[in-house]
Amino acid sequence: MKFARLGPIGQETPTVLVEGTYYDLSEITSDINGTFLSTGGPAAAVAALRASKLPELKQADALRIGAPIARPSAVICIGMNYAAHAAESGALPPEIPIMFLKTPNTVVGPNDTVEIPPTSIKTDWEVELGVVIGRRAAYLASPADSIGHIAGFVTANDLSERDFQMNASGGQWSKGKCAPGFNPTGPWLVTPDEVDYQNLALRSWVNGEPRQDSTTADQIFSVDFVIWHLSQYLTLEPGDLVLTGTPEGVALSGRFPYLAAGDTCEVEIAGLGRQRQNFVPTATERHHHE
Repeated sequence: MKFARLGPIGQETPTVLVEGTYYDLSEITSDINGTFLSTGGPAAAVAALRASKLPELKQADALRIGAPIARPSAVICIGMNYAAHAAESGALPPEIPIMFLKTPNTVVGPNDTVEIPPTSIKTDWEVELGVVIGRRAAYLASPADSIGHIAGFVTANDLSERDFQMNASGGQWSKGKCAPGFNPTGPWLVTPDEVDYQNLALRSWVNGEPRQDSTTADQIFSVDFVIWHLSQYLTLEPGDLVLTGTPEGVALSGRFPYLAAGDTCEVEIAGLGRQRQNFVPTATERHHHE
């Protein structure tokens, strides 16, 4: 199934997408959130669909697409999880997963406009497979247990400010990862039964020019391993988002310019949907120039 949230910021309607039609889930849930995902919400949606009890969301195509999950309690990310990306970053492939955090307010709609921080000189793109947790995961016994705790998968753009990340973070990375809007997510949350998650094509473009083109088969640490590994150190809650790393082809490689105001970035994962962001100066910066 494909779940989506459509409508203005803060007023999104929970929906399920079936063969091009969006059906309103408001009778079943107030939102696509951890409670919905962990208390049988997806199964209830299936039952309601089969019983023809869900109304079609009118004029859905005219609505803004929100992130397909409500604000998570945590966004946990894995760095350097593709060998070629580690190499282009000047690093050896890691022997254990590298973890960093993004703040939950980075999660925005897939096509929302992104503001470049006022002092940014190195804003970068990163197409990533996102994993949405559906059941609390703590101290899982093995990687094979991970899939039972996954609600679905999303396309994500782990936007990063490399100067902040490398030179202002004191050896940590999160200062370069947490500007508002730096995690466009969606358009859909796709349930695991529809996703061959270790064989997904990931691609990105800047101003229509190809950048990244890879597959999740090239991950150093698989999705199942990542969720199991993280659960040994922290508790993943329903609705939380885990980003699983980006392949080669980012600006950090030195092969491409960084993003600037006026640029457009697109990212896509096969079966999970495509995003498009326009980049603008921050509102405060615009005010200074007006």
